[in-house]
Amino acid sequence: MARFSKIQVLAAMKETGMVPVFYNKDIEVAKNVLKACYEGGVRAFEFTNRGDFAHEVFRDLVKFAAVECPEMILGIGSIVDAPSATLYIQMGANFIVGPLFNPDVAKVANRRLVPYTPGCGSVSEVGFAQELGCDLCKVFPGDVLGTNFVKGLKAPMPWSQLMVTGGVKPEEGNLKGWFDAGVTCVGMGSNLFPADLIKAQDWAGITKLCSDALAIIKKVRK
Repeated sequence: MARFSKIQVLAAMKETGMVPVFYNKDIEVAKNVLKACYEGGVRAFEFTNRGDFAHEVFRDLVKFAAVECPEMILGIGSIVDAPSATLYIQMGANFIVGPLFNPDVAKVANRRLVPYTPGCGSVSEVGFAQELGCDLCKVFPGDVLGTNFVKGLKAPMPWSQLMVTGGVKPEEGNLKGWFDAGVTCVGMGSNLFPADLIKAQDWAGITKLCSDALAIIKKVRK
């Protein structure tokens, strides 16, 4: 069962402006990365459902977070169907993210008051998702759609809350472009978790990348 309410989840995403996106089959690596992000100021973290037995890693990560990172809101990503959403909600997912929009997932999430952020690649998809209770929609893939898509969508639909994922970098120019366009927050994966840092177990390096990215976001929002 989710430890945080829907309102708390969306507020944390909006306040920090960033949701790290990460997957590793090794629970110890996942724990260290989560802790490093937490110490860097991250308060919403997306673990992705991408490998065999990913649900077992997520289960243990939820238990770890409850003790070691009590304010961390842990959610699950790469969800494309309702059964998977149900499984992860049962394991304590506080939010659901997907690369696509599936109305069946929205029904499952809404029933348990868990935020569902579906991947949308058109204005119509965002509109349909909003009709089914998706407060925050994911612009994906961001590097394909670009900032002009966000600007164009927000013009006739200014109430829209958007999280862009794909092509987001922890750099001032990149982040300023997205937030100036009107996104609520960004999802950041590989650019926040360089393979060499993970291999070297340089958790302090991950913490610094997160801290620096959050500082940039705070700056460009002003």
